[in-house]
Amino acid sequence: MDMGLQGKVVIVTGATANIGRAIALDLASEGARLIAIGRDEEAGARVVAAARERGAAEAHFLAIDLLEPDACERIARFAATTFGGVDVLVNNVGGNVAAGLFAESEPATWQKDIDITLGTVLGVTRAILPLMIGRGGGRIVNLGSTAGTVGDYMLSVYSAAKGAVHAFTRVLAKEVGVHDITVNCVAPYGTLASDPAAFSSGSRFHPEHGFFRQAFAGVDPAERAKMSRSGPLRRTFATPEEVAGAVLYLASSRAGFITGQILHVDGGTLL
Repeated sequence: MDMGLQGKVVIVTGATANIGRAIALDLASEGARLIAIGRDEEAGARVVAAARERGAAEAHFLAIDLLEPDACERIARFAATTFGGVDVLVNNVGGNVAAGLFAESEPATWQKDIDITLGTVLGVTRAILPLMIGRGGGRIVNLGSTAGTVGDYMLSVYSAAKGAVHAFTRVLAKEVGVHDITVNCVAPYGTLASDPAAFSSGSRFHPEHGFFRQAFAGVDPAERAKMSRSGPLRRTFATPEEVAGAVLYLASSRAGFITGQILHVDGGTLL
């Protein structure tokens, strides 16, 4: 099936691990020209090598921390200089700084959660939009979360930030439709990767030092149980590739009449 992505210029943030890596490689398999963004240079080199093996027309890695003041402008400048524009933007970066009951939280952590999860989406999108408008159209796919839809216990600020990503998706779709740009959001519940290559040094899901392992290691089992949801399927978590498949579709020419939507890839946990 031709997804209409051959030669398209695509940017994927958080492309070195888990969902972002799977998205980058799926787009590469369609012959896209990939700009992968991340912080881990070794993991980035692995993604670029794998992308070229999968058939990417071109593959580049930019070692950039999106929380740096000039990060978004650097990405836009590289895309403009190298390719003259951008066709697809996947805002995958997001994360958690702290977990726990909100009444016991520290205000210093709130802004960090918001900056990582919402601020990066706003910043990169604002920097790239002129390049996409100049291209005469494009696709923006944001990564949300079921946390943004129903809220995750002990992740109040993260849930609020993801909810804001969902709202931003809908509003931006209204604003940029006139430029033939679609804006959608893929919202997974949780993912579980089996490939060691799917973990970068900063991955939240790293089996040894990832956020989730550290943040909830000492939490009472009864409290941890409140965080869990299950659906009708026999497993709770998606693979990164299953989430990436939804992103690939929304980034493709096949999804040209879909915009402003939140697609939950959650195994029915919201049912």
